[in-house]
Amino acid sequence: MKYCSFCGQQLIKLPLGGRERLACPDMKCGFVHWNNPIPVVAAIVEHDGDIALIQNVGWPDNWFGLVTGFLESGEMPADAVLREVEEEIGLQATLQSYVGMYEFYRSNQLIIAYHVTVESHEVNLDRHEIADQKWVPITEVQPWTAGTGKALRDWLKTKGIDRDLEEFGTTNT
Repeated sequence: MKYCSFCGQQLIKLPLGGRERLACPDMKCGFVHWNNPIPVVAAIVEHDGDIALIQNVGWPDNWFGLVTGFLESGEMPADAVLREVEEEIGLQATLQSYVGMYEFYRSNQLIIAYHVTVESHEVNLDRHEIADQKWVPITEVQPWTAGTGKALRDWLKTKGIDRDLEEFGTTNT
């Protein structure tokens, strides 16, 4: 963001709230770009010992990750994760557990991860968002360094599987 969304003046860096932030130089305007992180939900989707990994439209062919999506206004994260699973892979999910919260600084997001189960491997992809999907056995799935990979690593630890993070897109993720 370069310009004030209220008055159009060029933003400058000012010390505010214990940090340097972009703000409008016009004190009467008072606009501050707080740059708060965006909440995103992630689903570790499990069925019959397999984990669903998806490839978003526009990603390279070797990039697969978890089902993710933005919260809607007024929506609770647990509801959002179930909605995203249904929207992206066409399956009704059952919430099993909260996994944790994870930073994703590159996209200024706070990822809220859950473990969910589904009753089928038969997906119906939203082709506007999802290019491909695959099921990977829990015993073979490899967590990655980017975004949701840390959530997958932590969830695998609850299953007694301790794996190091691999670079995103270099393994069967």
